[in-house]
Amino acid sequence: MADNGTSKTTTDHDEIRRWVEERGGRPARVKGTDRGGDDVGILRIDFPGVGAEEESLDPISWDEFFKEFDEKQLAFLYQERTADGQISRFNKFVRRDAAKS
Repeated sequence: MADNGTSKTTTDHDEIRRWVEERGGRPARVKGTDRGGDDVGILRIDFPGVGAEEESLDPISWDEFFKEFDEKQLAFLYQERTADGQISRFNKFVRRDAAKS
């Protein structure tokens, strides 16, 4: 597969949700990072049972997640497979103006 180890960037909600759910993930926010009002805080993807970060995350709905994602003008940087062909969970959020959509 030519895409092994290659990162992609998207702002497409359906593509993001598909990628996350195929890997058993869910939308989340970092506890204590909201500023009140409609601010959800720092977004993350939580993979329950994977890693120690789970304790610092609160699950949120996809609606809350994508509202914050769009308001903060974020893009989703992700990898389908690792260089050796394994399914990858690598992801991070970047500014849209710094990413190719």
